[in-house]
Amino acid sequence: MTATDDGPPTTLAVGGDRQVRVPDPIARDYLLLALRLDQHSPGLVDGYFGPADLKARVDVEQLRAAGRLAEDATALLERLPAEVAATDRRDWLTHQLIALRTQAEVLDGVTLPYLEHVGRLFAWTPERRDDGLFAAAAADLDSLLPGSRSLAERLEAWDDQFVVPVDRLRDVVDWLVGRFRARAATTFGIPPGEDLQVRLVTDQPWSGYNWYDGGLRSRVDINTDLPVRAADLLHTVAHETFPGHHLEHAWKESALVDGAGRVESSVLLINTPECLISEGLADLGFDFAVPPAEEPDLLVELYERAGLPLAADPAAARDAAERTAAMRAPRRRLGQVRGNAALLRHADGASHEETLAYLERVGHYARSVSEKRLEFIEHPLWRTYVFVYHEGEALLRRWVGAVPEAERAARFGRLLREQLSPPAISAELDATE
Repeated sequence: MTATDDGPPTTLAVGGDRQVRVPDPIARDYLLLALRLDQHSPGLVDGYFGPADLKARVDVEQLRAAGRLAEDATALLERLPAEVAATDRRDWLTHQLIALRTQAEVLDGVTLPYLEHVGRLFAWTPERRDDGLFAAAAADLDSLLPGSRSLAERLEAWDDQFVVPVDRLRDVVDWLVGRFRARAATTFGIPPGEDLQVRLVTDQPWSGYNWYDGGLRSRVDINTDLPVRAADLLHTVAHETFPGHHLEHAWKESALVDGAGRVESSVLLINTPECLISEGLADLGFDFAVPPAEEPDLLVELYERAGLPLAADPAAARDAAERTAAMRAPRRRLGQVRGNAALLRHADGASHEETLAYLERVGHYARSVSEKRLEFIEHPLWRTYVFVYHEGEALLRRWVGAVPEAERAARFGRLLREQLSPPAISAELDATE
């Protein structure tokens, strides 16, 4: 066993050979606070693999008022300086607790301006992008897809060539998971015994989701409400598995919970600063899973495995793959329009239809895609969450890019194993820029 940073090395044997850490008082009360808040706001706890007795305790106790939970969060914040010695742990807990206190206060009736609300939740305030950024991205795409129809129509027609049949999806996903796992094992290492399962689902506001069950195991859902296209599938699988959410959660369970005794990391919480790090690293991780020089070859093989008609013409498949790879960066920039749409809807007071029109006009999304994007933006749980993807990736891309190329994989590896908050990342950047 390994000593914790702030207390004696204590463990509790639970089933087989697995050793589960007994939380110190701070971790215990943090877990209780999170579980109690989830009773008010179901879905706040995205995953729990901590001590079962704490979960059982909350399940049977009387519902604690939201105002009382805000007070509990404040009391925990006041205890941190005396009870948590490690600076990184104390910083991480501070920002997590501010987010939990904010959620409790809002549940108790406190009204916050949208941007202030988002800033408190993620320890990071998003910025409105100039529409010129999206116009430039659209111009780049326009040059790659010439034609007389609107860009949205050309993009939709282009994408329709690459829809992976649902009956081929599972085989293609299994192949990609194996490929990405092997690369991650070489680049970052993988905790022994990790595993994941993939399911196809419908009626969800997201394209993919990782449900982390603990014990180094995940369930990954792929949503088939909208057509699943080849290039999007590459990103979704890397984001949810390797080196994205699955690898991050498995390493943090192994390194932080089991290794360092930081049992607070045995709960995964939505709308907290850890999400900006987690979603940012999952998006940025695509660059390690699929290096740019390899993307065309991988797409060509995917077309073949998916049985797409254009795979029968090698020259056409190669041209399509190269053009798709060239479109990835401008499409990523164009995707940041979702943050502006959220600000338009929730900060500026635009109507549903006005926001939908903005997504179609400025984001060049087809109507069906715009509706799905807006469903996420308007969802009660996800309405503040929309920013964590592009804001998180932008922050972490700067941070990883601040070191020589030979050191970037190791720096990314820190995101997989350490408790890092957005302000801590920003402070490291400030110290080097």
